[in-house]
Amino acid sequence: MATDLKLNKYIAISGVLRCRTGTRIGGSKEDLEIGGLDNPIIRDPVDKMPYIPGSSLKGKLRSLLEYKYDRVGWTSKQGRVVQNRASGEPCGCAQELSVCPVCTIFGPHKVSKHDLGPSRIIVRDAVLSDESRADLAKLLEEGLQYSEVKTENMINRKTGVAENPRAVERVPKGTKFILNISVRIFKGDDEAKIKAYIKEAVTMLEQDYLGGSGTRGYGWVAVENLTIDGEKA
Repeated sequence: MATDLKLNKYIAISGVLRCRTGTRIGGSKEDLEIGGLDNPIIRDPVDKMPYIPGSSLKGKLRSLLEYKYDRVGWTSKQGRVVQNRASGEPCGCAQELSVCPVCTIFGPHKVSKHDLGPSRIIVRDAVLSDESRADLAKLLEEGLQYSEVKTENMINRKTGVAENPRAVERVPKGTKFILNISVRIFKGDDEAKIKAYIKEAVTMLEQDYLGGSGTRGYGWVAVENLTIDGEKA
């Protein structure tokens, strides 16, 4: 735990997120068109390029650590720390790093007054690499806007017939995004442990998924060329 709010340094974490399978992080569609997609991906409003919001990536890394260290549903109320796993909420125990890696690094959920100081991790939006920008631009010739469209169906268990087809937009496999994370280290922080926990979460991400429909094959990613504070992780 930080003993005061003296900021000692920033740690830079960088790498490349490569989509091993088609990946979907949903956006919103203001205008519904006949024959249009009901499930578009999120895009930059200016250049229309897909990206991975820092909020999505940060939330995923946080949840992986919460599962690993059994921090789901913890709350701090009137000096008592209790757990209610059934709530499904992020950890809000507000305990120090040696007890809870989540609250110090990501901030305690729904706790406005605590002694941990600011959250340590800053996760930037992951933008397309220059290589992937060029590759996805080729899809414009096929009428696809830097993406692929996958059609899914529900199978009627009685008849075996496919029903309710729906078109889902995804970022194609092989697409690369630039990973950029900044970590604040305050006086009194255990820098080595903080870096280790973040690296662990990133490694777990490769075994899990990012975005929606991961149990159906979407969102399998690889983290390449990961560096922490200028050194290969």
